[in-house]
Amino acid sequence: MAQKFLYLVDHFESFPRSEYGGIWNVIAKNNDECFDLIKDYDNGFNENYVNLRENVIKAERFALAEDEESRVVTSFTT
Repeated sequence: MAQKFLYLVDHFESFPRSEYGGIWNVIAKNNDECFDLIKDYDNGFNENYVNLRENVIKAERFALAEDEESRVVTSFTT
């Protein structure tokens, strides 16, 4: 069982899709998996996230006590 983390990832989306952005809550084992999960979940719109990789690296992350499936738990975008 690999250690997994809950990532709280901020992101910005440029106009016209959004003027602000939002937050992704993701369970992943590392930064690369977190980035890939967001990219896959959002069906290619991630091209608007200029700093997504950097935001994943800077995201707050919390170690999980139990094994959980890697996934996007929630996303909030404006």
